[in-house]
Amino acid sequence: MDLVLEYFEQVQWDDLIFSTLRILLILVMAWAVMYAVRTALSRMERRLVERGKQQGDIPSEASKRAETLVRLLRQAVMIVVWVMALLVILNEFGVSVTPILASAGVLGLAVGFGAQNLVRDIISGFFFILENQVRVGDVVVVNGTGGLVESINFRTLVLRDLEGKVHIFPNGTIDAVTNLTREWSAYVFDIGVAYKEDTDRVVGILKAVGDEMKADPEYGPSIIEDMEIFGVDRFGDSAVVIKGRIKTRPIKQWYVGREFLRRVKYAFDAQGVEIPFPHRTLYFGEASPPFLARMLNREPASTDTDQ
Repeated sequence: MDLVLEYFEQVQWDDLIFSTLRILLILVMAWAVMYAVRTALSRMERRLVERGKQQGDIPSEASKRAETLVRLLRQAVMIVVWVMALLVILNEFGVSVTPILASAGVLGLAVGFGAQNLVRDIISGFFFILENQVRVGDVVVVNGTGGLVESINFRTLVLRDLEGKVHIFPNGTIDAVTNLTREWSAYVFDIGVAYKEDTDRVVGILKAVGDEMKADPEYGPSIIEDMEIFGVDRFGDSAVVIKGRIKTRPIKQWYVGREFLRRVKYAFDAQGVEIPFPHRTLYFGEASPPFLARMLNREPASTDTDQ
């Protein structure tokens, strides 16, 4: 009992109370910082969801993307804040944090070298999702491979092509992305007709088909503007090519384009417009007339009557 009393007599109560108050102040400040961060991130999440809805995202997908971003930011800030608070508290207890910081630096350097590709993928994926470059359900071309976006996360982007093949791209390896269904899409067509056809008449037929489709209750809602005819684009080997474009809602360009070509075929048949196909003529030259001509011009063989 005397040893306990002697120990308490040696304690510097003023320093202990002051250190305790400082530790409590550090904890309160850390909690206040986390509360402010959570509030700001919740506001950011709501704005991201609203922006996604305005851009035509599915509400569930917009919420999922915003929640993923906010969760990652919250975890990163929480780790930084509480680690800093812990180091300051250890310093208040008289523990030197210099060796801890040095060891953490060496460990971070080793992890950085060993997992640099993973870190690159995560950082690229974070900005990829934050900038909303592509969305689930978009048709995109990634590094020359096209397909439907099935999922997007911080490490990979997953596409499924028309044959059902699944392509997985680490975000850090994506060099180029072409989004074919962002906000609106377009079906660009090249219609070839014979050289003898009147191109103004052909353009009129194409416009009539486009107006008919826009008024159609099935295909009209997918078309957002009147069809554009750019005019004669080039002279081909056997056709005059007329170029045009139909602007559609996202991912509807192929649906509209196939029906447009079907109707153009019927319209050309009804109006007598020739859709050309390649022709080839074989010429043997004067020294080598055709086989049929040689047979017709051949003199009949003479018969021997002396026998």
